[in-house]
Amino acid sequence: MTGSEELARRFEEQRGHLKAVAYRMLGSLSEAEDAVQETWFKLSRTDTGDIQNLGGWLTTVTGRVCLDMLRSRTARREEPMGGIQDTARAYVPDPVLRPLSHIDPAEEVLQADSVGLALLVVLENLTPDERLAFVLHDMFAVPFDDIAPIVERTPAATRQLASRARRRVRAATPSAEPDLGRQKQVLDAFLAASRAGDFEALLAVLHPDVLLRADSGALVRGAAASKLVQGARAVAEQALMFAPFTQAAELVLVNGSVGMVNAIEGRVQSVMGVTIVDGRITDLYILADPERLERLEVPWPAV
Repeated sequence: MTGSEELARRFEEQRGHLKAVAYRMLGSLSEAEDAVQETWFKLSRTDTGDIQNLGGWLTTVTGRVCLDMLRSRTARREEPMGGIQDTARAYVPDPVLRPLSHIDPAEEVLQADSVGLALLVVLENLTPDERLAFVLHDMFAVPFDDIAPIVERTPAATRQLASRARRRVRAATPSAEPDLGRQKQVLDAFLAASRAGDFEALLAVLHPDVLLRADSGALVRGAAASKLVQGARAVAEQALMFAPFTQAAELVLVNGSVGMVNAIEGRVQSVMGVTIVDGRITDLYILADPERLERLEVPWPAV
């Protein structure tokens, strides 16, 4: 095996880890792949003789690549879509889907390490530097001494970045229901109420202050369709409006929690993740952006 082949082999051993870092940094599966590929290009052009810890080097380089990508898109994300201010805040990160029926007790342990949509939404509200410090240190145990050069700060200032991000994450991330069985009961009740057109039953499974994020992409037929809807009655009305489209919905795991995918004739129309607290849905995250849905890996059969 040549030196370049050995380097490629060692990189492939790290690919899964690097993609996990990039996904948490970017919230986009396609951008995460791009970031990992860029990391490989940088490695292939680097003299590796002085790299003592390849895994650590690759992690920090991936972090730097992601930071540059975040900074370049920040201004774009701040611009309202279609002239509607709230639609920019309706962004839903790319979901990771798995079949619900394939989960067994051993796999449930692995799912505990999944990054939920609720956390990814909170991470979207951090500054790029805060997100990098939090993700690399709190999620992947990268020392502040290694993160500091990336954000061009001292280790002490980088620690403060992570601390500030940590406080924001804790304040905004609910203590959600961890049991998949109880999650499924709530989603089953939500689907049954939607399909039956039972408004009161919908209200019973929705938290009074439930927040719906519907991300349909920037434009649909020339108008922004993405929206934020808050309050149980308003969300229940939305659920009844789209009830005909739930007939083909199937439950799946969405970022390690029970959610659903809606497909018509094999074409995915939407993916929905939820946060459940004390038996009620507090947040719904619906991705209906056709371009992004086309790129998702959807488990078929879903159940």
